[in-house]
Amino acid sequence: MKHKEFHPFTNISALRLSLTISILLNAILSLGYVYNKNFGPISGFRLFTAFLSDFVMFYLLYMFNFKTLLQSWKKPIKGWIIIIGSLIIAIILSLIFTNFAIQFLPPIPVPDNFLLITNLIKGLIIYVMVLLSTSLFYSIDQRQMTLLENERLIADNIRIRYEVLKNQVDPHFLFNSLNTLDGLIGMDTDKAHEYVQHLSQVFRYAISNKEIMYLSEELNFTESYAHLMKIRYGENFQIQYNIDEKYKTWYIMPISLQLLVENAVKHNVISSKYPLVLTIETTPNSTIRVMNAIQLKKEAEQGEGIGLANLRERYELLFQKEVSITITDVFCVEIPLIKEIEDTKINNNRDESINNRRRACCRPEFTAFD
Repeated sequence: MKHKEFHPFTNISALRLSLTISILLNAILSLGYVYNKNFGPISGFRLFTAFLSDFVMFYLLYMFNFKTLLQSWKKPIKGWIIIIGSLIIAIILSLIFTNFAIQFLPPIPVPDNFLLITNLIKGLIIYVMVLLSTSLFYSIDQRQMTLLENERLIADNIRIRYEVLKNQVDPHFLFNSLNTLDGLIGMDTDKAHEYVQHLSQVFRYAISNKEIMYLSEELNFTESYAHLMKIRYGENFQIQYNIDEKYKTWYIMPISLQLLVENAVKHNVISSKYPLVLTIETTPNSTIRVMNAIQLKKEAEQGEGIGLANLRERYELLFQKEVSITITDVFCVEIPLIKEIEDTKINNNRDESINNRRRACCRPEFTAFD
């Protein structure tokens, strides 16, 4: 659950609270007059002035408390200022309102001292109500502040983790490309030169620093990378495409397909006797899968633990979607395609990861295929 910020200590909050409570209190008092059949012009005027005096007292007390809470003083100091200051304000206002009622309102058959004590008691009741409600709002505010701060810290941790995962891709890609180039230089200098030219084109895409790409762009990039592999392996390396046109305007994480092609090249035998054929196809489930027959090298190359685990975690962090991996005699990885995407949606999806990341999550390591 994402918590919204709560700001109770404002002029508007004080005004609304004062108005609401004053109306409720005087509605109860009005019912008493009606029940005793005492309601008349004089009673109505007194109720109106009572409402105004209650409203003014509530509003001034709330404003005093709210302004005090917003100060940068220590909590005990603010607490004592609110308790003592509010009491003084309540007593002074009760005396003022009592004197006003005696001097300007129509007389009633009640001694002035009794009226004074009654107003003081009502002022103390209002004082207690304001203190309790202010304490409640302060507790809610502090709780919300703590929750928001915790969520910000978790969200920042997720963003940092995602950036680390994303930034691992470029060095990983560069390292493996240079390894391929190193092996090619000893075999064919002309092909190595051609490889370097195509590699520079591939890196333009790899360093684009975008979080999401059209599938059509990723397919073009993958084909460019496949061309580099064909320079090295010739017809022994092939990719077969079966792409539904409607999915080409859907989105995918950059370097996803290339990573899977690279993974297949790294772990499988590629020769005239055992050509490597990869199939890249879309599915009715709005995914794209990369498949190849398993023909493992006798001595599998050791990776850096990035590859598939990185891809799966990036999809989980950014979209809360799962990259599916199945292994039989065929190695198959299925990547979800994203139909619509906005920057705000990416940020919201990251924030939704907060609750999922509250508990420890451990992903399996992929050794033979990573």
